[in-house]
Amino acid sequence: MRGNGVIMTESIVEKVVSNPINQGISDKLFENDRRFDLVFNNASSKPKLLYVVEAMGGGVFTYIVELVNSLVNDFDIYIAYGIRNQTPDNYKEYFDSRVKMIFIKNFTRSINLNKDIQSYFEIREIAKQIKPDIVHLHSSKAGVIGRFLFNFSDIPVFYTPHGYSFLMQDRSKVKCFIYKTIERICAKCNCTTVSCSYGEYEETLKLTKRAVDIDNGIDINGFNELVSQAKNISSFESHDKQLKVFTLGRANYQKNPELFNEIATRLPDVKFVWIGDGPLINLLTAPNIEVTGWKNREEALAISMSCDIFILTSLWEGLPLSLLEAMYMKKPVVVSNVIGNRDVVKNKENGYVCDKVEDYVSAISDVAHHKEYARNAYYDVIGHYNIANMTQKYISLYKEALKSGEKVFIKKVEKYNQLVKCS
Repeated sequence: MRGNGVIMTESIVEKVVSNPINQGISDKLFENDRRFDLVFNNASSKPKLLYVVEAMGGGVFTYIVELVNSLVNDFDIYIAYGIRNQTPDNYKEYFDSRVKMIFIKNFTRSINLNKDIQSYFEIREIAKQIKPDIVHLHSSKAGVIGRFLFNFSDIPVFYTPHGYSFLMQDRSKVKCFIYKTIERICAKCNCTTVSCSYGEYEETLKLTKRAVDIDNGIDINGFNELVSQAKNISSFESHDKQLKVFTLGRANYQKNPELFNEIATRLPDVKFVWIGDGPLINLLTAPNIEVTGWKNREEALAISMSCDIFILTSLWEGLPLSLLEAMYMKKPVVVSNVIGNRDVVKNKENGYVCDKVEDYVSAISDVAHHKEYARNAYYDVIGHYNIANMTQKYISLYKEALKSGEKVFIKKVEKYNQLVKCS
């Protein structure tokens, strides 16, 4: 069951009630063991998990929705969040009704010292009243503010970058240097970074050894339901035999529409479809490109299902869920050679990894191997890149952190990460 479940900051005192604590537990137990017993063995209580999410849009939004809805049976979940242009109007309806949502009015994507300081105090007040057992920060802005705020806390704190800002190629070298310096400083805080792809994990290790890799995954059951709904949409159906190549996302610098257009120009007999819109949509000028504009989830999926090949020309990525969904749909995938993409796609094993235009043209034209690679990609999602696998790893991570306590868990991160990588 899903619903609004929204709590505004001003009413936290009235609406957020702390879980009862069993005072009968023996004082002879160590404090960390006592805390673990309280949150996991007390039938009237679940551990409180506070997610702080500034980037509540796009892939991060989908990631948060699927993860918290999978964790809500095991944790009492609160989300302190900001709004972006990409945030769906009905975003509250995506969440399980048991998830408590708290709007942070001063969260902004860009650096704004005044608003950043105000959001710091907003989050501090929220944490003070909720008294979370675990805090997990998502995206760079939340990561910076949260790591300083909870640095001296005795509760476990986690941070997921969802793509480091200093790797974004639309920033100047000076800005990237500043972003990386900030990350280096914040990496010294008492926090464990949880990367959503192995490439991001490798970048994290250059900043701190307190790093864990838990790869993104898609909700297979939920996705199957969407597929059933999308099958009833026939507005994009085509009866011709023309090969169709599609991508999905915002036409901006990151997604590299200029390269997409060049590939389409080289293959005039192939139809290319861009599902989405954006500031650089005017770069898609090839006559064999169709731009659909923004579509709802079901409509976008219906268009995807009618196409033959999925392509990503991105200049950088985290670990795109659109790629995992295409793999699950058994679409051959042709992607750029960047972190996130190349962590999932192994060239000429389960798809194609490309460095230049000629690579894309060759991959799209390699019809003989498309079914084989698509089948391999499908089984990779079934076996690894799915929400069930991801959720179990998070539950294991959070439980270990609660059981060990912040100071002990620091020493266990490397050992824990080896277990995660082998699972």
